[in-house]
Amino acid sequence: MTIRTNPPSLLDNPPVPVQAKLAAAWTSLMFLVIYIDYFHLYQPGEIDEIRGGAIFAFDISGTLMSIFFVIIAIPALMVMLSMALPTRANRATNLIVAALYIPIMVFNAAGATWDYAFYYALTIGVEVLILAFILRSAWTWPRTPTVPAGPAMSALRQQESV
Repeated sequence: MTIRTNPPSLLDNPPVPVQAKLAAAWTSLMFLVIYIDYFHLYQPGEIDEIRGGAIFAFDISGTLMSIFFVIIAIPALMVMLSMALPTRANRATNLIVAALYIPIMVFNAAGATWDYAFYYALTIGVEVLILAFILRSAWTWPRTPTVPAGPAMSALRQQESV
């Protein structure tokens, strides 16, 4: 009796490592942050306000620009750290940073007018959904490898035990 197994389909969905999911989510968040800030410039009077030396209610200064840099640099670093950190540190770092970034993203609505309420609800909502995905992925990080070890790994383990 022969047992037949179906050959894998061209559309097989192999497991994706958690690190890759996290890095992709942080990358998506970075693109959104950049474009949302860019689209903000299309709002009437925003460029004039910036030329006048203010962003929202804050005077433009080296300190403010440094704060903006840090707010953008941390998610950018999280792309790399999600792929490079050891599992335990990776999980903790993603949980902490994603949790801290939810209020930062919500703060983007500060000073918004009702004319742009839908825009801010939509953009902040998508950012928070991505951060929730990061939190869920890090929180539910599997305790076993995502990609099963193949015959080569089994042979290597047998050699090590001899």
